[in-house]
Amino acid sequence: MLGRGLLALFLLVSACPAWSAPASEDLPIRSRQINNFAVGSSATRFGALEFLGGLEMTSSNPLFGAVSAIRFRPDGTSFVAIMDTGHWLEGAVTRDEQGRLSGITKLTATPMADRNGDVGLAKWKVDSEGLALRNGQAVVSYEQAHRIDIYPDPGFAGSTPIGSLALPFPISELRNNAGIETIAVSPKDSPLAGAMIAIAERSVDKADNLLAGILDGPQRGAFSVVRKDPYAATDGAFLPNGDLLLLERRFSFGSGLGMQIRRIAGDTIKPGAVVDGEIIFQADMRYQIDNMEGLDVVVLPDGEVRVIVVSDDNHSILERNLMLEFRLNAALTQ
Repeated sequence: MLGRGLLALFLLVSACPAWSAPASEDLPIRSRQINNFAVGSSATRFGALEFLGGLEMTSSNPLFGAVSAIRFRPDGTSFVAIMDTGHWLEGAVTRDEQGRLSGITKLTATPMADRNGDVGLAKWKVDSEGLALRNGQAVVSYEQAHRIDIYPDPGFAGSTPIGSLALPFPISELRNNAGIETIAVSPKDSPLAGAMIAIAERSVDKADNLLAGILDGPQRGAFSVVRKDPYAATDGAFLPNGDLLLLERRFSFGSGLGMQIRRIAGDTIKPGAVVDGEIIFQADMRYQIDNMEGLDVVVLPDGEVRVIVVSDDNHSILERNLMLEFRLNAALTQ
């Protein structure tokens, strides 16, 4: 009987088709350069940032849009991004003779696979919002169906998750559509020693501070971030000195869109801490912004720090897909 049972199991497994990686799709991109950040002004200095240029991007493929996070490779040109529709984006930026952003090339989109290997799922199941790259891993945070999944890097676009990261606070405390939008990896020589952190978009603790946590390492534990109402935290990235730049976004029908960037000292991020920081940059509808959702820090070979932010157009004709590049005041990188 045992032999027959094993034979039946073998035949059943053999009859099941092997999992096939989802196919990638090329996305043609048209880019319009943005040379002035302030509407009707040639000014370049805004708070601690100097505007270097930007792009407004469109595609004939309706799949493109809803970019929620971006991470650049060490070359500062190629990047990995995610769309909150549950897609990976891979591509590279091009530059003109003056070194300004001029376009996007080799852009592909690939559906994300969940733990069961399923793709093309309902948005609430694959609402990907945060992205971090480290140690051969691409780490993605999802809201609505709250989780943080780990994919192999390289190979994330053709793989199911290979693991997950647990939050240091009850996942039930996250609101349905206001979960973890920020995940970022600290520098190895910083106070957090390479640990990954997560910050909720609008989910708060009993003191009305944003839920946050150190996800791994010897300091693993929950902390919180002072909420700056009416702003919501949408992404963040660490500076080489270990400080965190936190991107925040607001919207109301009365005042329209706004964004700001807060610098949080890295040595204040500890279990049990309530952290805050200096607002180093603010912009509203008088500037070339939209629904700004993604931020990354790019360090050039000479140590110069660039800050790149991208918008989520929500696949709406009323919003734009933007990529904006700034130079950070060198005094803040020390």
